[in-house]
Amino acid sequence: MKPYLLGIDIGTSACKVAIFTREGKTAASAAGAYRVFHPHPGWAEQDPREWWQAVCGAVRAALQKGAVAPEEIAGVGIDGQSWSAIPVDRKGEALANTPIWMDTRAQDICEELEEKIGADEIFGLAGNSLQPSYTTAKILWYRNHMPEIYANAYKILQSNSYIGMKLTGSFTQDISQGYGLHCFNIRTGQWDGGMCEKMGIPLELLPPIYPSHAVIGTVTRRAAAECGLAEGTPVAAGGLDAACGTLGAGVIRNGQTQEQGGQAGGMSICTDTCRADRRLILGYHVIPGKWLLQGGTTGGGGVMRWMEQEFGAYEREIGRQQGKSSLELLGELAANVSPGSDGVVFLPYMAGERSPIWDSKAKGVFYGLDFNKTKGHLIRAAMEGVAFALRHNLETARQAGAGAEVLRAMGGAANSHLWTQIKSDVTGKPIEVPSSDTATTLGAAILAGVGVGMYKSFEEAVLLTVKPKRFHFPNGENREIYDKNYEIYLELYDRLRDVMDRP
Repeated sequence: MKPYLLGIDIGTSACKVAIFTREGKTAASAAGAYRVFHPHPGWAEQDPREWWQAVCGAVRAALQKGAVAPEEIAGVGIDGQSWSAIPVDRKGEALANTPIWMDTRAQDICEELEEKIGADEIFGLAGNSLQPSYTTAKILWYRNHMPEIYANAYKILQSNSYIGMKLTGSFTQDISQGYGLHCFNIRTGQWDGGMCEKMGIPLELLPPIYPSHAVIGTVTRRAAAECGLAEGTPVAAGGLDAACGTLGAGVIRNGQTQEQGGQAGGMSICTDTCRADRRLILGYHVIPGKWLLQGGTTGGGGVMRWMEQEFGAYEREIGRQQGKSSLELLGELAANVSPGSDGVVFLPYMAGERSPIWDSKAKGVFYGLDFNKTKGHLIRAAMEGVAFALRHNLETARQAGAGAEVLRAMGGAANSHLWTQIKSDVTGKPIEVPSSDTATTLGAAILAGVGVGMYKSFEEAVLLTVKPKRFHFPNGENREIYDKNYEIYLELYDRLRDVMDRP
């Protein structure tokens, strides 16, 4: 068996590529950035062709950095952001930019479908409420607003399946991304022809569904020339980034929970039963026979990236002089502020909000400012606000019958000891941190490893590759302070909701 696996992660701001040994050690990694376009209020879209260009550059860079020969890669796994809607023609060419997970342009289409079909019937089949950020309404938006694009579309692809198609020429849909379409039966894992007809989505527009670890094809000669992989390298279907990150964090058994600290925030609770709740997100895990009850928030690591971009010019300059990152210096400012941020509370609804409130018009809010507050107060309050959103989703999941005991953190935000401790204190949950930066690409690589037979099972793969590096335990002395601010957090949204809803 060849010694390496390669994982590709199609994130919101960049793609990440990592090469792993069988034991999960990173041989090399690289990244490639691309743009997010906001041409109108509520719109957020990306050019899938930029994803492919970034992937090709990052794959070549990783191979070179690790001194890994392309022929040494045993298999490739791909994960990607949720709820894309990429129209491609028969040659696999992307016909338009895709709205991404934070795009809410299709709200009116959701309302029309619920009136036509009934919200209860849709939820009963799909296990998810109909929201504009999902793939369903985006497909119909093409039909209504880009009829020529819609007419020429051969298939609608997800982010990972688009890259899989570019590598292999195969048009596929993995099971873990199926939940983004409300004609997907959440209990059987298949398209429902009757609901497709009711929604006006042609069944032939949807690719065949594959298990996430299934090999969908091999790298073509053309793809090999473009990205640097060896022709004939097996490629697995891959899956949702949150689901692959959940696998990469070692969450494969009922009740185990992943805490997500990427661009978006949230959590994923592994369950062996189909447990739907309108306030949350339910999808298939990349592990056969498992589901993930998820909370997905727009405020995650992206909040801190925004803070750094808009308020971190001084820290960027000092960081260059001291050899530190600007985010590290901003974290030091936050660490000098007391838990609870002296009464400053932040609503992290920076692109509307997903679960559990599902309000595309929700806004970010800082509350409790006065002349005594500093930049450090704003930074710490932003961290605490993201933690409050996590707690809100965990409490909602508990009400739905899915409790979490220990959280396994992943994503760039998990590198911050302070932020991870805040999340532990706010939620009252212990947090384990494995390899936070590589959990998602590792999960994608594990899928390929199982698919090509490098691992006998997912259990064996996790045992070999996932090792906790840090542990955080809740500080009871901070609990009363955070409980008070959490109540304010909830009340702020309740009181401001009608104001946020105004045109």
